Amino acid sequence: MLEVLRHLQRGAAVPTHTSVLIAGGGLVGLSAAVFLSRQGIPFVLLERREGLSRHPRARGVNPRTMELLRAVGLEPAVRAAESARALSGNTGIVVVPNLAGPVLARLEQDYHTDGTTDFSALSPTTWCLCHQDELEPLLRSRAEDGADDVGGALRFGSELVSYTQDDDGVTATVQHLASDRTEQIHAKYLIAADGAGSRIRSHLGIGSEDLGQVGHFINIQFTADLRAVLGDRRFIMAYTTKAGARCALLPVNNADRWLLHVLVDGPGTRLPADRCVELVRAAAGVPDLDVRIDGVVPWESAGRVAQAFTAGRVFLAGDAAHVMPPSGAFGSNTGVQDVHNLAWKLAFVLRGVAGPELLATYERERRPVALATVEQAVRRSNDRPRMGGQGGAEVDPEIRSDQEVTFGYRYPTAEGVPDAPFDRELTGRPGTRVPHVPLPDGSSTVDLCDGTGFTLLTAGDPAGWETAAHAVAARAHVPLSVRHVPGLPGGTLLVRPDGFVAWRTAQVPADPAGELGQVLGRILDAPVAAAR
Repeated sequence: MLEVLRHLQRGAAVPTHTSVLIAGGGLVGLSAAVFLSRQGIPFVLLERREGLSRHPRARGVNPRTMELLRAVGLEPAVRAAESARALSGNTGIVVVPNLAGPVLARLEQDYHTDGTTDFSALSPTTWCLCHQDELEPLLRSRAEDGADDVGGALRFGSELVSYTQDDDGVTATVQHLASDRTEQIHAKYLIAADGAGSRIRSHLGIGSEDLGQVGHFINIQFTADLRAVLGDRRFIMAYTTKAGARCALLPVNNADRWLLHVLVDGPGTRLPADRCVELVRAAAGVPDLDVRIDGVVPWESAGRVAQAFTAGRVFLAGDAAHVMPPSGAFGSNTGVQDVHNLAWKLAFVLRGVAGPELLATYERERRPVALATVEQAVRRSNDRPRMGGQGGAEVDPEIRSDQEVTFGYRYPTAEGVPDAPFDRELTGRPGTRVPHVPLPDGSSTVDLCDGTGFTLLTAGDPAGWETAAHAVAARAHVPLSVRHVPGLPGGTLLVRPDGFVAWRTAQVPADPAGELGQVLGRILDAPVAAAR
């Protein structure tokens, strides 16, 4: 009580305590808040901006990320967003002299997928082209609802200015920019989702592994009615050859909202407003086009992966952990999948049902995935000139299909480190995402693994497993359900809360409860007591 009085007498705020502190209120930080609230874990999210970005930026939500949004009930709202509805039929990348001119080439390759690709053999959902300025408000709203339920908070206009960590947690000093007031927040763990220039990563002294640089760009967001010159063409992106600079046009709504990516000389390059208008008119092929410039954002297209994703109680996620060229639209999706992997592990450790080694698997699992994914994005970017008719005729043999990169990445398991970064088929192999099997009610086996507990899927008679699973769940203090899935590849699969197969067996063991208990104990780093 005396310590509290001293804080009040100095005019400082009494320190706030929470389970997880999230630094960064962009796509990845907001996703972390949504996933943690679904686990029932209190959090505080800090974002120095007063509100969300109005710049469209990333827009390709791949099918795996859509599965995660589907699990938290957001898929219908995402698909109902303006850009998602407008771009639902857009496909392909084209080369044009300018938008008013003819299509000179189509950048098509077998490894490409988009919203028109049939993923029904792999997933209950598919791509969605929803721009980030529409997706983030949906995530924020869901995170705020979740915060009300778990005692969390989203604090925009608040910046993490410093922090310390010890065996008990992380203590952060937070500055509220509007009032210049500071306070301390104590959390058990910190998620650094503070972007490519992460100050937290720098503070930790974590360097990056460079996998290649493509170039520096300026992204011009503009409003101009281009329906007349667009006609009935519906592309994802159009490279222009007659704009006076290397440019690419991206539709936001196939009408008057657009982006223009412009290759520039270096990070210090600035484009004045009149030059932006000039470039837009040249890319459109309409010299007197009525243009409003809505935003200008510089960015670097490069491939880098942090040399570590974890330092004590601090976890790097999203662009703070890895950056990659936009080719393949892997960047933000990889970030969302980072925090989905992390959220259930934090929850189980915070509840006291798992040991600290479970958190160590975050880096062991996600960093190799990031390295392999960034490499694929860089290879795709380097392949663009060839696809446009410049360079050789042969595709890079190391480029893997979008389906493999999106769904086929593998985590190390008790069987060892994967011998390859991606699996071509999802057959229930431990370390891979659960196979998609359509269910009679129209859902999928993917939907059964909703992120909150373990699921035992079996193609055989579930009776031999149900009693064992109930007993093990009670002793391990974790949710564990059993579902019968005729036709499930792999026999019987134990699936983690994040939808990845942890273990499989072709037959019911002599002691199913004992076997399940041992497997869960290894996963959770917490021995499960034997039956008495």
